[in-house]
Amino acid sequence: MAAKSGAFRDTREEKTRRTSLNARPQESAATSLDRLIHERTRLAIISALAVNPSLTFNELKELLGASDGNLSVHARKLEDAGYVACTKSFAGRVPKTEYRLTAAGRRALEKYLNHMEALIHATREG
Repeated sequence: MAAKSGAFRDTREEKTRRTSLNARPQESAATSLDRLIHERTRLAIISALAVNPSLTFNELKELLGASDGNLSVHARKLEDAGYVACTKSFAGRVPKTEYRLTAAGRRALEKYLNHMEALIHATREG
C-alpha cells in the first residue's frame, strides 16, 4: 500500500509541476490566495469587520454562529497577523472585547478579493 501512496504523490506532484509550467502568469497569481484569510471563519470575521467600523466579541459570535473558543482562536490568528485590532474594556463590571479591521487587514482582504475575482475570471474564460 505504501507504493500506491508514493505513486499517487508522485503523480500529483508531476501534475502540479506541469500545471505550473503551463499556467499563464495571471492565473498563477490568481490561485495564490492568502491562506490566513481563506479559512471560512476568518474570512467571515474580516468580511463582517470590513462593513462595520467595529464589532464586539458577542456581536461577531452571534453574527457568525461561532462558539466562544472557535471565534477566539480565529480572531487571535487575525490579530497576530495584524489584520484585526482588539480592544478590551469594561462596561460596568462586564468585560467588553471589541474588534476592528486594521489598514493591513483591509489591504489583505482587497488583495484576497482581487485574487478570487481573477480566479473566477480565468475559470469562466478557460
